Amino acid sequence: MKAIASSIASIISQENVVGWEDIALSQQKVILQAIKSQTPPSCIVYPQTTEQLAKVIVECDRHKWCILPCGGGSKLTWGGLAKNVDVVVSTEHINRLIEHAVGDLTITVEAGMKFSDIQAILAHSKQFLALDPTVPTATIGGIVATGDTGSFRQRYGSVRDQLLGITFVRADGQIAKAGGRVVKNVAGYDLMKLFTGSYGTLGVISQVTFRVYPSPQLSGTVVLSGTAEAVSRAADILRSSALTPTQADLLSTQLVSKLELGTGVALIVRFQSIAESVKEQSTRLLELGEQLGIAGKIYAAEDEADLWRLLREQIYSSPNDTITCKIGVIPTAAVQVLTQIEMGLIHVGSGLGVLQFENQEQVLQVRNFLNSHSGFLSILSAPVTVKQKIDVWGYTGNSLQLMRRIKEQFDTKNILSPGRFVGGI
Repeated sequence: MKAIASSIASIISQENVVGWEDIALSQQKVILQAIKSQTPPSCIVYPQTTEQLAKVIVECDRHKWCILPCGGGSKLTWGGLAKNVDVVVSTEHINRLIEHAVGDLTITVEAGMKFSDIQAILAHSKQFLALDPTVPTATIGGIVATGDTGSFRQRYGSVRDQLLGITFVRADGQIAKAGGRVVKNVAGYDLMKLFTGSYGTLGVISQVTFRVYPSPQLSGTVVLSGTAEAVSRAADILRSSALTPTQADLLSTQLVSKLELGTGVALIVRFQSIAESVKEQSTRLLELGEQLGIAGKIYAAEDEADLWRLLREQIYSSPNDTITCKIGVIPTAAVQVLTQIEMGLIHVGSGLGVLQFENQEQVLQVRNFLNSHSGFLSILSAPVTVKQKIDVWGYTGNSLQLMRRIKEQFDTKNILSPGRFVGGI
């Protein structure tokens, strides 16, 4: 195992390679939760440039060493358990700002830049990147690789909808590009959509270009809480109304209780625009709640920013034995799903959401319900013992053979995150 670390160190210098025995115990624990075997990888490698990253992958390709790519590691435990991992490759130090085209509303950064740092750069020009990832300090490459969008999907779409260009290193070490740095771009294959949510199985992302948006003048949030029937009706009316929220989620009873938002299930809706529009839309939604007999409250300024931060922390920060899942369901059935579980959040517009479970029996029960209602449930994070017993992805579609052929085309030797994706890809 030390021979692998020594070989890679000879390529990109010793200071960029950390042997397993020198890795912090907390980081070791996270890595072991992400792999199928308890035999640890030889080292973590921290390339400083895309060119160094390419050299590392060339060496791994030559020896058929299996790679587990990551950024900061905040979502390393998501997805399936990777098999036979020899080397962990982190893009955390490939983190420069390449270009911020203020007038074109685009930004190009290297994959290791933290999301919070990108937002800080954009804030100077009164712009922002319309994503709401699990962890604000996550790297942008990890966000793309896992398709980590969040509640902003309601207004702005998913990660792939906002991605304009991508640079990545192939499994043979060749550097490849797709898309570009302008919004109206049709050059080449649309590899941005293919790489979003691919969990590092097709290549290692090194640089991305996103469209960005002007910062809104005002932000306000309305919370309606009450019976499942009344809140479901409010969500149905919202979906078909002329209101234009940037975020809109349905919350389970326990989540409502922990956030002290009232009783029952809740509908939380955020409006961001000019001041007059935010105030008008917030008032109209509050009036709708009154008509349906639902308790409502408007949050503004720092209170509403804290509310959304606490909501994200509650739904993703959980004990190590908790099973966190991503689900999809017909939006009109969202409240019905939330009444079956204690902790959960579902986006009003898309029907995608996050649920938490205490045991695998609950997971299988809800998965069966979702499958019977044209939905799905995939496990994001869970104890290794759970992932060894349950199919993490639960995929029931007919595209598995196509996905395997794509994997073979991009990674002939199967060295990139083997076993982490659907069907053991």
